[in-house]
Amino acid sequence: MNGNPYETIGLGYSHHRRPDLRIAGQIEQALGSATTVINVGAGTGSYEPRDRQVTAVEPATVMIRQRPPGSAPVIQGYAESLPFPDKSFDAAMAILTVHHWTDPAAGLAELRRVSGRQIVLTWNPAVTARFWLVEEYLPQISEAEAGLASLDLVQTWLRRDGARVSVVSVPVAADCTDGFLGAYWRRPHRYLDPRARAAVSALVNLDQHLVERAMRRLEIDLTTGRWHERHHDLLDNDTLDLGYRLVTADPPAGADQSDVIAVREATAQADMPDRAAHHIDRPGA
Repeated sequence: MNGNPYETIGLGYSHHRRPDLRIAGQIEQALGSATTVINVGAGTGSYEPRDRQVTAVEPATVMIRQRPPGSAPVIQGYAESLPFPDKSFDAAMAILTVHHWTDPAAGLAELRRVSGRQIVLTWNPAVTARFWLVEEYLPQISEAEAGLASLDLVQTWLRRDGARVSVVSVPVAADCTDGFLGAYWRRPHRYLDPRARAAVSALVNLDQHLVERAMRRLEIDLTTGRWHERHHDLLDNDTLDLGYRLVTADPPAGADQSDVIAVREATAQADMPDRAAHHIDRPGA
């Protein structure tokens, strides 16, 4: 599980990938009454709730160093091998990260093992493929991401053993502050900024000659007005469905949760040397 992509593409991530309050609201709602939360693939700490007891897990040093002061304690580790006993947390969250895991199925199994509820933000490739940036300029994104873990795999693995899974759409606002792939759907000029593109793994992972050619075409279309002619209808929209989906999984109806509470209470009292060995109290220090 070496070679984490965020060791290279994560530079400047905290500036361009600031959490969007509307998306944060949906995640907060999905967390429900959970008081203890593990954030896996936590990055710089986006979308971590401040009013709950959060533990972050992140493999990339460059991301950990960008976590702001006062953010949740972070452990440098991998989703596929979480250093916690079973059912240590009320909920686990994984936000736009599963597709980067070396073994997504193992990572999702770990989420289920250590938490009672799982919340995963992912995407539906069939919808994302129709996004104008992908369809008209960089269809190679769909080709490159065809084998990545997205909505279908997340649902399949979280549904194992009869878990109850729900999926809701996460619309992207026209002024979205989190600069992921679809964030600039109504601000196409933002894709021309190489610093903004550097925070989007779907663009960074492509052949950069292809990206640069596509951006030159986009720049011409913006200058000549062709882009606005084709997409004038978008300019009246406040939000757009670009395929982002929030998946929530709970244990089967009627499942006994007493063991969850017992294990969590025992964990709170236990001395956990493995966890302490990887604990980073002051990210970026």
